[in-house]
Amino acid sequence: MNSRVSDVSSRTRRPPDIFDAVVAGGGHAGCEASIAMASLGLNVLLITSNVDRIGHLSCNPSVGGLGKGQLVREIDALGGMLGRWSDAATIQSRLLNASRGPAVQAPRAQVDRRVYLETVRRDILRHSGIWVIQDLVASPLLRNGRVSGVRTELGRQFECRALLLAAGTFTNGLLHIGERRFAGGRLGDEASTALGAALRSLGVELGRFMTGTTPRLAADSIDFSAMQAQYGDLPAPQFSFSGPPPALPQLPCHLTWTTPDSHKIITANLRLSPMYNGAISGTGPRYCLAIEDKIAGHPERNRHQIFVEPEGLDSAEVYPNGIHTGLPLEVQQDFLRLVPGLERSQIVRPGYAVEYDYILPTQLKATLEMKNLPGLWSAGQINGSSGYEEAAAQGLWSGLNIFCALRGQPEFLPGRQLAYMAVLVDDMVTRGVNEPYRMFTSRAERRLLLRHSNADSRLTPLGRELGLVKDEDWRSFRQRQSSLERLLHELRARLLRPDAEARAAFAELDEPPPEKKMSLAELLRRPGMNSAKIARFWPEIMEFSLETRSEAESSLLYAGYLSREEELARRQETLESVKIDQIDYSLVSGLSRELTEKLGAVRPGTLGQAGRIPGMTPAALNCIEIHLKKLAGRKKHRLAERAGELDRAGG
Repeated sequence: MNSRVSDVSSRTRRPPDIFDAVVAGGGHAGCEASIAMASLGLNVLLITSNVDRIGHLSCNPSVGGLGKGQLVREIDALGGMLGRWSDAATIQSRLLNASRGPAVQAPRAQVDRRVYLETVRRDILRHSGIWVIQDLVASPLLRNGRVSGVRTELGRQFECRALLLAAGTFTNGLLHIGERRFAGGRLGDEASTALGAALRSLGVELGRFMTGTTPRLAADSIDFSAMQAQYGDLPAPQFSFSGPPPALPQLPCHLTWTTPDSHKIITANLRLSPMYNGAISGTGPRYCLAIEDKIAGHPERNRHQIFVEPEGLDSAEVYPNGIHTGLPLEVQQDFLRLVPGLERSQIVRPGYAVEYDYILPTQLKATLEMKNLPGLWSAGQINGSSGYEEAAAQGLWSGLNIFCALRGQPEFLPGRQLAYMAVLVDDMVTRGVNEPYRMFTSRAERRLLLRHSNADSRLTPLGRELGLVKDEDWRSFRQRQSSLERLLHELRARLLRPDAEARAAFAELDEPPPEKKMSLAELLRRPGMNSAKIARFWPEIMEFSLETRSEAESSLLYAGYLSREEELARRQETLESVKIDQIDYSLVSGLSRELTEKLGAVRPGTLGQAGRIPGMTPAALNCIEIHLKKLAGRKKHRLAERAGELDRAGG
């Protein structure tokens, strides 16, 4: 079993009278939060609609990708689980954008759906600090304006100190297949119908989003020979910094394309799609379009990619990524059979669209606790995000903040310059969402500092301070850091002289020889140079791990850029250090009514956060700074007056 997870004791466990935390939902957000809180010593009750589907991959059988892979690495660096669970189930792994700069590289893995689910369920069900029941949360219970427990749809009540809602797409979930619609959080699982009404009654503002998934096809009905095979990298990249590497056999994906004839069928049946006939009111994700939207929105294109992804080593199904749809089942089958390699394909499970309620995230603090309902937290798709990775990151974020709140510790709030997960949370609670939020590297201002490869150096010390990074992982981290420091020292210290031997070596590499002494670090900064070429001058460099060599190359090649980014990050930290959460914005001279209303609604905690509110201008931010200085001056004056009064009284 995973070393980060503690076993249930052989003695009978008695649940506490009051749980430290109740978690509603057994998806990626709920599982990550539950494991983190329980590992830190809290008693956790996980309430899920289906115990057999804890950790189920509802959509595609993959983890990571651009922006998302960075989130997985950050979760692992802090002591979370998504990276380890994914590595245990990986059947293909690749480093995306390997030929481009390190700021936009990211790991992505295909995972065995069954193995992944079994791995997550095992760790959740065996954890000594987690109790699990199958039910649905119907409503929070309040005492003195604070959440004190939950009532379930089966009528049970549980007391708790904190409640985390991680209900995904289940809150008033409605599934659409053509003109057919029925309640559900996903195909085969019932929706949570009471929770949305309960939240509205408590004054929580909800919105409506939608997403979709593809039909699953019988693997033995696919002609893979008509498709282009795509293989993973070897050795397989992994997400976890210190966990075991992927051990399962690696499988290829396959690439095919839609055709003009398949487009004609889709176009002729758009009126039957719930996205086009008015049946769906929710907004869908712009970056993960349904096949209907791709074809109707881009009529000039005569084909679209379909990645046929394996669902597992022994699975009878494949996942044709790229054709999310809500069309009727018979239309799905008709257009699929006009795609190369899918002419005889059989649909095992239909594609469908699902719309659901979500909490407008500007109602949340930066910790993901509700501003007006103390003790109520939320994470994942219920906050208006999309994706496994975004959900898991929020689950860990909220779980750590619940722990800090219950233990009287400072909030866990690393800044945007330190983590993609901070960018994710800050974007959502400050700017709000008008579509399901998806992480991209372009969302981070300092993305060169937030490389997937250095997530441990950025965040593992924070995870260790909180107590989530265990001794074994901490030792592994220290060893990696020591190895990197040693390599950088050697590269800077070893000098090449412009002698005959060096000139011959440079000629072999088709590189101009140096005219004076040059360190290996200086040589490594040359375009096209890498550690493998450096080995011509210093063979021992290849004794360092590939990850260590790659990180050293990035540190040296981008040294100037990194220095500039670090300076900009320090400036931003200055703004983030100015607390403003108690300001009455109606008293700030020079603010427009619109900005006054926005600032009052968001209630930013810092001057930096205020600057990121949509519509904020430098002039308006300056007005707030001037107001703060006036308040500080008045406070100083009052203190001086009070001191004078005390002096006179003493005299």
